[in-house]
Amino acid sequence: MAILSEINVYPIKSCGGISLMQADIGELGLMFDRHWMLVDADGQFLTQRSVPQMACITPALTASHLIVSAPGMADLHVAHGELSGAPLQIQVWKDSFIALDQGDEASAWFSAYLKTEVRLVRFDPAVHRACSADWTSGFDAGTQFSDGFPLLVIGEASLQELNGRLQAKGAPALPMNRFRPNLVLSGLEAYEEDFIDTISFGDGPQALQIKLVKPCARCPVPGIDQRSGLRDPQWPNEPLDTMAAYRANQRVGGGLCFGQNSIVIAGVGSRIRAGQEFVYELNF
Repeated sequence: MAILSEINVYPIKSCGGISLMQADIGELGLMFDRHWMLVDADGQFLTQRSVPQMACITPALTASHLIVSAPGMADLHVAHGELSGAPLQIQVWKDSFIALDQGDEASAWFSAYLKTEVRLVRFDPAVHRACSADWTSGFDAGTQFSDGFPLLVIGEASLQELNGRLQAKGAPALPMNRFRPNLVLSGLEAYEEDFIDTISFGDGPQALQIKLVKPCARCPVPGIDQRSGLRDPQWPNEPLDTMAAYRANQRVGGGLCFGQNSIVIAGVGSRIRAGQEFVYELNF
């Protein structure tokens, strides 16, 4: 039986995640997923790749506020009930567009914790940031501040298989949060998500349908402990060292892939829940 075992949302790009029991799905994926982001003084996006201590920044959401915590810091409260903020030109990879600056108080808080000048920006829904048409099979999909696609899907069995390889060489097993998925699937074979075309939740014309479109080539972030922001000094290059032996994918220039980037193609406005069954179609 194929079941949705986890739902995770990451309100601030590359900061802590929130595990949900249920979630509403919009055109841009999960509500508030990668809806905020930190940028440097030049408007360039920041991630754990260069600022690993971002892992220790923990968000929470209420009906009216984003609440942010970090070690040694008083909580920051950022109102989100009304869309507001001064326009600021920002850059995410090759995409340059306008975001909404969330003010000096937020900037001071994050700058103090990270010990570098940063600003918190919010995604402006008036902006259409298109996913790469090279991968979306003609669907006009968009995303917020994610690297390129609104949803990341990973199967539980894939992590179990990778952990078996890690433990066989004496390295510790890794939790799923190292890979920062939105949707985690149980009931699949290891890496079966690599061969799935679509996943459907529910029946009828309002059924939610997600299309898995691009293998997710991994950067070094899965090597960072998401509680401490540190690497294991004994195994600093894992899991990429282990993945290099068998997860290179020529479709993405030889990148070491784990999980599938995905888009919503039907059923916008649907609600999904952890423990929900789904059906899927393979892409061959």
